[in-house]
Amino acid sequence: MARVKMTIAYIGTGFAGWQIQAVKGREQPHTVQGVLEDALADLLGSRVRVHASGRTDSGVHADAQVVHFDVDDSASGINWAGALQRRLPPEISIVEAELADSDFHSRFSCRGKVYTYCLWLGRGYVPPRLKDFAWASGPLDISLMEQAAAVLIGEHDFAGFQNVGTPIEDTVRVLESISHFPLPLPGEGRAGEDSPHLAWRFQGNGFLKQMVRNLMGFLVYAGRGRLEAQDALRVLESGDRTLLEFPTAPACGLSLTKVLY
Repeated sequence: MARVKMTIAYIGTGFAGWQIQAVKGREQPHTVQGVLEDALADLLGSRVRVHASGRTDSGVHADAQVVHFDVDDSASGINWAGALQRRLPPEISIVEAELADSDFHSRFSCRGKVYTYCLWLGRGYVPPRLKDFAWASGPLDISLMEQAAAVLIGEHDFAGFQNVGTPIEDTVRVLESISHFPLPLPGEGRAGEDSPHLAWRFQGNGFLKQMVRNLMGFLVYAGRGRLEAQDALRVLESGDRTLLEFPTAPACGLSLTKVLY
């Protein structure tokens, strides 16, 4: 058997997340994994299970999701990027494909990830081109957000920043960095420092279910003056996000930017 490693990008707006879902009595939800496995089945004449570095939720995007799958040695010479791209919708792109060692695993070999979350800080009007790719948060005090972010960085038990999902015993993670930078406005090549289009980048050794979206929700409420930086410690130490009121940020602004190996 040969193991193929691929990096793919996708617009998550029209998908019910990455993972194929077991559903009885109704049509299978439209997922990235399902579409990719259908394309492989059409190419190979048999079904192949594709494993990803992690799940992305419904509406979440990816710039560099890493996946792997096994095929017979006779298929190892296929031009995967070219052959699969013709069978995929325009919302999914093959960034690169290569053969990997048999012990490589897209999930278990991963040592960290980088996510990017985009905000629109303008009042009222949101450029239509950004509607599915940014949270219209409105004006925010960035200095207050930076103070709150500084409290969150490091090794913590992030149980209070996860949503209900797959049971997991170890909720300790290392959040290595939180940074932000301006993005260009639609139609403009460069981003000014006062651009209302802002990206926040989160890098860590792993993330719990919807952890980045909850962190972003907390930071936005800090930026609105509704939470203080030290409130983050209350959530971290108690493991209970219900002690404070802050939202799970919308899926549309989030993208998996990089998987680290």
